[in-house]
Amino acid sequence: MRPFRFSFFKPMSIGVALLFSLALVWVWYSIYDLPKDLKTDTVKLAAILINNVQLISMRPGAPAIEKGRAILVVGDRIAAIGAANELTAPAGVTVIDGLGYTIIPGLIDAHIHLSDEAELAAYLAHGVTGLRNMSGYPFHLPLAKRIAKGELLAPDFITTGPMLNSRGPNQTLIQQTVTTDAEARAAVQAQYRAGYRILKVYSNLSREAFKAITDEANLLGMSLTGHSPEGERLKGIPHQRPFDIAWQETLGRGFSSLEHIETIVWHGLRDNPTESGMRELAAKLAASGEAVTPTLLAHKRLVLIAQSRGAYLQQPGTNTINPLVRLMGNDAVKYWSKVDPAVYEGPRAEFYKTATRLLYEAGVPLIVGTDSGGFAIVPGASLTRELELLVEAGLSPYDALAAATRVSAQVLGFEQTGVIATGYRANLVLLADNPLDGIGAVERPVAVIIRGHLIQQADLEVLRAAATDTSLTRSAWRALQIKFGDN
Repeated sequence: MRPFRFSFFKPMSIGVALLFSLALVWVWYSIYDLPKDLKTDTVKLAAILINNVQLISMRPGAPAIEKGRAILVVGDRIAAIGAANELTAPAGVTVIDGLGYTIIPGLIDAHIHLSDEAELAAYLAHGVTGLRNMSGYPFHLPLAKRIAKGELLAPDFITTGPMLNSRGPNQTLIQQTVTTDAEARAAVQAQYRAGYRILKVYSNLSREAFKAITDEANLLGMSLTGHSPEGERLKGIPHQRPFDIAWQETLGRGFSSLEHIETIVWHGLRDNPTESGMRELAAKLAASGEAVTPTLLAHKRLVLIAQSRGAYLQQPGTNTINPLVRLMGNDAVKYWSKVDPAVYEGPRAEFYKTATRLLYEAGVPLIVGTDSGGFAIVPGASLTRELELLVEAGLSPYDALAAATRVSAQVLGFEQTGVIATGYRANLVLLADNPLDGIGAVERPVAVIIRGHLIQQADLEVLRAAATDTSLTRSAWRALQIKFGDN
């Protein structure tokens, strides 16, 4: 009987091993095989001449728009700008008839959460040529290096480290929890050794941890961004008693930007939305110099979900939102679909626009971010929605564009971009309509140029399709790495 049993189990064990091996191959493929349309297999053009365009250069002191212009791109740089039909171009240049369309610097989304490389295609297809990721995963640093080396066709990319937070009502599943001086300093040092140069802090940070983070960041030359830390949330905060850490204590501590207008109203005004209070806060912030990323859409989407009883979630492009994000957002979707927005969220959304206008009028630098990567915020297209909300808030279309180009580039450190000028990098977007007449014109570019690659309309449509090629397996693996890995 023994030989019979051996011969029976041997093929069975081989079959199980084969199935297990195939499963491992499938998992590996799901995690590491990226959309082919992000790979830079095409040869870069030596030179591109874009003739007969309206130019919105964003150069300080330049006219808002210049008609009848031409731009020569050599390699990845703007080599010359001149009058249409008069610009001298080298032999073999690829000439693009601009048809009187409008050309702008590439847009920058200053607040995203990237879970999957496929999302990069959505940003690029919508004219977004610069991204700041606001919650670092282990795969983000090598991704940034690959993009910088030109190995992937993707927007310029920078990332913060993993979120630093203490326990409390705003803690997240993927934060690094720090409470003491020693824990905070060790976390900052570990992020520095890993290669991060930007720290993201969050609302619940204890006073001891916040001080240690800022001190250690200054010693290491790291910049800060994120929510203004509140300290321990004690009973009665903020209406009956002040926050443990006053909002003003965030100022002058090395923040390049403060995130979310609703966070500023909540913390800075103690959830008391008055115009007089906001004017006073705006004056203090303008004097201190930190920029603000309003992310108006991050709150507005909640109102839209509630008003539509969830129908807003069927908006075009929803299938490009990361599948893990959609899965994890199911409970939030059910909740917000039943909320009456007229009670609190709707009036707050209107005040957040007022608060943004008051920051703008006070001279606070505004940069443009969407919080894309959260549920119901479509990568790429949402930047247009954010620009529309900024214009509704009171910014001119020109200043809203400036916030998404020149100002964001300056605040985030994207060198020699955000402006169309000789010697600058040729991150450019060609639009059929003039966005100064209607900011929504930025949503569907005719062509995009990034790092010497010309992406015309047909290829932009291919990128839009590629943006749906996200992987639940890949995203779940990344989330597990940040949750349980050594960061």
